[in-house]
Amino acid sequence: MIINTGMRTDIPAFYSEWLMNRIRDGFVFVRNPYYRLQVSKYSLSPDVVDCLAFCTKNPYPMLKYLDELNAKYSMLWFVTITPYGKDLEPNVPPSEKVIEDFKILSEKIGKNAVALRYDPILINDEYSAQKHVEMFDLFAKRLKGYTEDVTISFLDLYEKVKRNAPNIRPPTNEEQKYIAKEFVRIGKENNMVIHGCCENPNLKGVGIDTAGCMSQEIIEKAIGFSLKVPNGQSKRIVTNGNKEDKWKPICNCVMGNDIGAYNSCMHLCKYCYANFNRTLVKENYKLHNPNSPFLIGECTSEDKITEAKQKSWRIDNEFEQITL
Repeated sequence: MIINTGMRTDIPAFYSEWLMNRIRDGFVFVRNPYYRLQVSKYSLSPDVVDCLAFCTKNPYPMLKYLDELNAKYSMLWFVTITPYGKDLEPNVPPSEKVIEDFKILSEKIGKNAVALRYDPILINDEYSAQKHVEMFDLFAKRLKGYTEDVTISFLDLYEKVKRNAPNIRPPTNEEQKYIAKEFVRIGKENNMVIHGCCENPNLKGVGIDTAGCMSQEIIEKAIGFSLKVPNGQSKRIVTNGNKEDKWKPICNCVMGNDIGAYNSCMHLCKYCYANFNRTLVKENYKLHNPNSPFLIGECTSEDKITEAKQKSWRIDNEFEQITL
């Protein structure tokens, strides 16, 4: 199975000590984001965790733990690097620093296990479609030889994003096509494949891999062995308007189980989908205890803790464990 640490918050950037405590204790408690008293306890035993997946804007706090992690786990890292400033990303380190840390990460665990994310791609007075092409060309040249995979996505303009950053917008369809085509060209020049994250499948026509950024193929490339992924585990789904086809797969990503929590990322990016508001994020951050089994807060008497069924998907591994 896969343990994902990066869809709800940035654990490497802000909660690295907590994560290592959880790994050393061998388990983690995760609240259901919609029913908070429902708690799952996941084993972090390498016997059942086939891959630890990270997604971060700042890998630096985790670098000191890489040898310990690498001795136990296979990993897949997505490192997001964007050209934006403090007006949009108040607490994200400068891109130059993240690029250097990306290189260290790649040298430690191998280029197949580290991918670049350039997202979200947005348009404002400072960042035109042409500007994004210029900045990606710069990033790709500096990271040539350190990764072969790049994921891009275009801004999703949620209502909370409109409130937090009223002066940004997604690229138009024509701008998306131009950006995608140029990114593919630059990727080829630097031995990189460009993957789309939940993007228009028509972009496949200009060379974007629209199958997904965390497909079984990409994971197996990172970890170095084959997986037998259970049916239904590998699809993101979205509601559409047809009663006959209510849920539609939008990519082939293998999502795994996320151990993060919404409203806890202190990067406080204006375009973020995982934070509801800054006040709530700061309140939650104060509740963080590095020694707690929960990322945010503690156990309560009302919590209903349920054991999660976990099994290694490794084809040559029949070991199965039932754990909270």
